[in-house]
Amino acid sequence: MSTTPELHWVTHPAIVHWQPVDVFHRQLDKKVFEIKEDEQNLHILFRKEFELENFNSAQLLITADDCFKLYINGKFVTIGPAPGYPSRYFYAAIDVAPYLVPGRNVIAIHTFYQGLINRVWVSGDKRHGLACRLNVDGKKFLESDSGFLCSFHSGFRSCGVTGYSTQILEHYDANAPENGFEAPGFDDSKWVNAAIKNDAAYKLVLQPSKQLVFEEIKPETIVRNGNRIIVDFGAVNVGYLRFSASGKAGSTIEMLFAQELNSDNSLRWNLRANCNYKEFFTLSARVLDTLNEFDYKSIRYVELITPEGCEVDVDSIVFIRRHYPFELKRSCRYSDEKSLKIWQLCCDTLHYGVQEVIQDCMEREKGYYLGDGCYTIWSHALLTDDFTLVEKFFDDFFETSFINRGLMTCGCCSMMQEIAEYPFMFIMLAWMYLAHTGRADFIRSRYAKFADILDFYCESYSDGDGLLRNLDKWCVVEWPPQYRDGYDVDITEGKVCVTKHIAINAYYIGAVKSLNKIASTLGLPPYKDESALVKSFVKAFYLPEKRLFRDSTETNHTSFPGNIFSAFFGLIPDEECKENIVRLIDEKRFSCCNLFTTLPAMTFLAVNGREDLIKSLLHDENAWLNIIKEDGRRTFEGWGKDCKWNTSLFHLTMSFGALFLTEWGMAEVLDFR
Repeated sequence: MSTTPELHWVTHPAIVHWQPVDVFHRQLDKKVFEIKEDEQNLHILFRKEFELENFNSAQLLITADDCFKLYINGKFVTIGPAPGYPSRYFYAAIDVAPYLVPGRNVIAIHTFYQGLINRVWVSGDKRHGLACRLNVDGKKFLESDSGFLCSFHSGFRSCGVTGYSTQILEHYDANAPENGFEAPGFDDSKWVNAAIKNDAAYKLVLQPSKQLVFEEIKPETIVRNGNRIIVDFGAVNVGYLRFSASGKAGSTIEMLFAQELNSDNSLRWNLRANCNYKEFFTLSARVLDTLNEFDYKSIRYVELITPEGCEVDVDSIVFIRRHYPFELKRSCRYSDEKSLKIWQLCCDTLHYGVQEVIQDCMEREKGYYLGDGCYTIWSHALLTDDFTLVEKFFDDFFETSFINRGLMTCGCCSMMQEIAEYPFMFIMLAWMYLAHTGRADFIRSRYAKFADILDFYCESYSDGDGLLRNLDKWCVVEWPPQYRDGYDVDITEGKVCVTKHIAINAYYIGAVKSLNKIASTLGLPPYKDESALVKSFVKAFYLPEKRLFRDSTETNHTSFPGNIFSAFFGLIPDEECKENIVRLIDEKRFSCCNLFTTLPAMTFLAVNGREDLIKSLLHDENAWLNIIKEDGRRTFEGWGKDCKWNTSLFHLTMSFGALFLTEWGMAEVLDFR
């Protein structure tokens, strides 16, 4: 991908003196950051008016830190960029010809610096700026410089932080003098000239992914009850509420947002996912004010609590749904009603849930997770036959190697977390991508990076027999913990796990097998002798008398996850063990399966020709059908609303059910025997 060093950065002169803070570190190497309140929630606006003669084409190259919303001549164009590290920061190339006119034009850009340490952006690092260039008919016409005018937006006051320091809740004030800044003719005479940020240290890369789609969704129902208006948009979606209202200057509408209703039909605005979705909209003296939310939420219901003398235009109430472009290219291989309902559930989840990146959920964390992401991004790519996000996913997480060669868990953010098995899933994904697409050049050019991940684990954690122990990365095994079937190892996050245990070693050998498959396909020598590792694994963990695997070298406890991972990665030493694990799946079903064990268990069955049991599991009343029974239109974080203490009701991972409902050669690609 090409770099574009010609883009110049500007910022508000009040913060041009900021010097970047290094927010990156290993998870166990604690860093303390001073996050000042006046260095958070900065909404900074930029405007440029200009004359334009007749033209044929116009392209805007644009980026901002943390993010931007772009308007041209009063019309919303797009948002961006996809989150990235300064060492690989994205800019978008936008066709803006449809928005420009001969004569007077205005480009208006709303930038946002959140200032929190979280999984959403690389923020809290005291980096803010805008960089753009308008090319007209192939030639540079204007660029970000001190000729741009800028101002802080006073209309977005904070009313608290929600999630895991994820989002600053908004109190939108329609009295703010900056409102309407995007419109031609806006009075910006009191604004200041933008300051050139000469020391902005970004390596800019053209964003390879597409811009998001924005759709207006009308309510399914609107119910009035006195001064309360309850709106149901029919399903949980991601985006922004918009409506217009009139009232006394300074009067405030209280807004509650929810994914579900309580038993008394009130809104559960204190979400299960630990988001307290209460915001405010203060009216002006104008005839009609329109809410203009900046940050997005994941919601289905809205309640508007209006003050005396306020009138809401109910016909104006819409939800601006945002998602990555989605065109379904596959079909369900079954025609029965249950299968089709699950198929629709999974497809809708991927269609309306995927954003600029693959997130786990779009409310609690908005996190770009390596492990969850492997399964979700593969499901999305397979259903759309578009592997752009997969390729970007590889490069995004390779970039985390500057923090740790063994990669970080959350990508393109300032929250530092490391989960041990995720990089091994990453290498398995590389094999799936190569086997399915045949795009050898892409993987060949990155082969050394995949190998270096395994080199790091071997150098840092391998024992004399080649297996891993003493990990300073958390091994999650399965999540939440009640689905671990009593896994008998202390895998507490935040401490070194000294025990040689089965889950991490099964994943490790699976990654070695995956890289060996890649090497063979590319005509390269094997990465490592996997047979020696398999022998060490069986010797360490197999219990011949039980024909099952134990959790660690320090216990004889046998668990569902330990045996599933062993079976999935082809580590079973005999036929009787294989049949025992099939029986284990049939007996325990989804009582010990959730985010990370379900797919390996069902794939193991596919590899061994047990289609009957796969379909039985798909139709299990305690799995995907239970989500539907509980009124889920999108996949939950587990099999039901009460399976976790902080369940997200729009969580992408369980959409991998679609992988078992369509034909794509799973049994051949994921046969590690």
